[in-house]
Amino acid sequence: MNAITSSLAAIWTSSIGKKIIVALTGALLALFLAGHLVGNLLIFAGAEMFNDYAYFLHHMIHGMGIWLFRVGMLVILGLHIVATIALTLQNRAARKPYECKTVIQASTASRTMIFSGATILVFFIYHILHFTARIGNEYDTLNRYKETVISNGAPLERHNAWLMVVDGFGCWYVSLFYVIAMTLLCLHLSHGVASIFQSLGLRPKKSESAIKHLSLAFSAVIWLGFISIPLAILFGIVK
Repeated sequence: MNAITSSLAAIWTSSIGKKIIVALTGALLALFLAGHLVGNLLIFAGAEMFNDYAYFLHHMIHGMGIWLFRVGMLVILGLHIVATIALTLQNRAARKPYECKTVIQASTASRTMIFSGATILVFFIYHILHFTARIGNEYDTLNRYKETVISNGAPLERHNAWLMVVDGFGCWYVSLFYVIAMTLLCLHLSHGVASIFQSLGLRPKKSESAIKHLSLAFSAVIWLGFISIPLAILFGIVK
């Protein structure tokens, strides 16, 4: 076993190491959510701009960019989940029996982190199957989801991602599931963002309150931004 492998093993076996992994992967996932939200909000700018954005994402680096990004995010998400579960089990095993029965004064968000995380994972899988793999729908086969535009003076056929999203969220139970999942996600974030600072040693006592408010504000913005899309479609604001 070389020095690098030994170091990685030491990090993984220690609770501090797992906390750092959870914090760093959580930070990357939070940044991804912010960027993903900015892109998704282009749906309010109209079909042309939203479809331009979708076409760019799917064709950057000759189509390889989106897959490299997806694989990278899946690895990050996987590490976050595995490290969180391992850390939770390790902490529970380290507690004395009477400590497990003690009522701990903790926020709802912190006490439901595992539950909300598991629900978010289920939603993530569904979301990928629905809009990325497009399983169980006809987004890839019907002509109404294809459009022809002029690019560099020549006709270009591309996927109408805007119409796909509008039709997808036009189904009330899909939108309801999305809103519930976003609510749980942001409940997770409201505690998770503050925990990132704590785990990385960036939350001194004097700034603890400010970081908690930052965590709540970030999760509120993410929540409002994401749920605004299905709600706007359901109520006919985007159509």
